[in-house]
Amino acid sequence: MSVPDELTPPLELAVDEAMVLLAAGELSIEGRLMDASNATLYCAVTADGVSAACVYKPVAGERPLWDFPDGTLAEREVAAYVVSAASGWGIVPPTVYREDGPAGPGMVQLWIAEDETTDLVALIRRRDAQELRRVAVFDAVINNADRKGGHLLPTPSGHVYGVDHGVSFHAEDKLRTVLWQWAGKSLTDEAEDVLRGLRAGLDGALGQDLAELLTGREIRKTRARIDKLLARRRHPEPSDGWPAVPWPPM
Repeated sequence: MSVPDELTPPLELAVDEAMVLLAAGELSIEGRLMDASNATLYCAVTADGVSAACVYKPVAGERPLWDFPDGTLAEREVAAYVVSAASGWGIVPPTVYREDGPAGPGMVQLWIAEDETTDLVALIRRRDAQELRRVAVFDAVINNADRKGGHLLPTPSGHVYGVDHGVSFHAEDKLRTVLWQWAGKSLTDEAEDVLRGLRAGLDGALGQDLAELLTGREIRKTRARIDKLLARRRHPEPSDGWPAVPWPPM
């Protein structure tokens, strides 16, 4: 999405710099994304003369979901970032939880300037896109129930970010995605290495970080999903009891 000239523009930052700015900078609301189902605010975050665009999703603006009764969407968004960071794949943009947002507690995420020349429909159909294949594995780990094409942000550098992970980590199998082209295919060696690292992390620092954001059962089920992926060494296949593709897919 292009940013109007009157708004604070996106700023490319190193992850460490972005995390400090997002956590400590002053948040100023500049607009709202009207097509989002929950309150999603375009903000500037400023500290020490540096300003960057970010997304702020206050908990107060969340619509309750009957099938996600525990925790908040904002906490799940942050949990997705925590797993992404632990994977080393950098799929989720830098994300923090702020208690002091202008509309109350919520998630704050660095705004990513995407390559708007990319044909998203063509991109999500590719079988040779390593970046997307990583996203597919990541989504299987976090049990993403809403991987739409529009939740993928390709950048000019070729990196592909994923956003909108509020309906993830459910204890039941709810994987819905537009990235089924590797269903049943063998996992790459890289993916298996990352999964083993995540599995070990769940028994250590990663598990401790997620315990601040998810329920114990959700963490145990995340561990079980990774164990299943490593045992089968294949990408998951669509479930018979749950729609395989989110609607709308884009």
